[in-house]
Amino acid sequence: MDMRRRFICVFIALVSMWVWGAGQMKAVTVTLTIDEGVDRPLALSRAEHNLGVILTEINRAQQAKSILTTKNFSMDDFSLKSLLRLWAVTPFYCDDEEVVERCWIFKNGTMMVSHIPLIITPEGEDFGVGAYQEAVVEFDNKGNITDFRLALDAHTAESMERCGSVVEKEKQMIIMQYIERFRTAYNQRDSNYIEKIFSDDALIITGKVVTTRSNSDMGGLKQKVEYTKQTKQQYLRNLKRAFRRNKWIDVKFSEIGEHGEEGGCAGITRSTVDKTKYGVRLRQEWNSSNYSDEGYLFLLWEFPEDGRDPIIHVRTWQPEWVGGVRQQPDDDISTLGAFDL
Repeated sequence: MDMRRRFICVFIALVSMWVWGAGQMKAVTVTLTIDEGVDRPLALSRAEHNLGVILTEINRAQQAKSILTTKNFSMDDFSLKSLLRLWAVTPFYCDDEEVVERCWIFKNGTMMVSHIPLIITPEGEDFGVGAYQEAVVEFDNKGNITDFRLALDAHTAESMERCGSVVEKEKQMIIMQYIERFRTAYNQRDSNYIEKIFSDDALIITGKVVTTRSNSDMGGLKQKVEYTKQTKQQYLRNLKRAFRRNKWIDVKFSEIGEHGEEGGCAGITRSTVDKTKYGVRLRQEWNSSNYSDEGYLFLLWEFPEDGRDPIIHVRTWQPEWVGGVRQQPDDDISTLGAFDL
């Protein structure tokens, strides 16, 4: 009798633990709003459901520290690979049980939502600890997911949309998409995508701060910037080495402009010489398991008129801080006018 009573008590305790655990992980509900006057497409409800299923499974797997179960995901191969690659490098979860966000509806019926809240948790961190990020999710005209990527920070995205006198609205959206994918590729350690996005003859300039001894009588130490010009092959070789050395990498882009971080527009300009060329200036934060830096990034993009995928011809980087002094972006390596188009 005692054994039976003990068995019943253990059984009840296990059931209680299971019920408590299940209650801890609630389903994430997604509500996508649209602009007033826009007809609500039938596929929007499907998009809400599909995204909710994915976010719920992400939360379950992150808390359980298990792999994602993707059999119920309505995603194409491209978006699924993007999600799984992100998950493999830096797992994350959605901290909101109810996600309500505006959805962009495009002419061809495809859709995009830009501010899905995520908490990134590098390897070794516990559930509930991490850095806030936002994701961009795109859907086809049936509500199936076609892209899942990390977003630019909200202020940068808003400034790109705000500066319409520089680049037309449609091109702003396309540039934002490719910058988000470019940034996400670093977080995913996806060297194949980065190799594809650079032109074969790309010019890549990187800078680093070095400390040297002064030639003065005092013999003190001073810091200066050394710039290195690399080919695409050299850059990719060094980048792959960095990917192997780091368990996780978190790259963030934020705006710079006439007023720096005080609200100036992100530096997106279109060439007056070649209408297919665009210059983008951003502030970059690189954080990884064994290295971090902050600096200014310039990308010279080409968007071919025939609709082919855009490519990067120039990538330059310079440090933001040298010897405790904040530097300004060097126009000689961070503007369209600095390069022969």
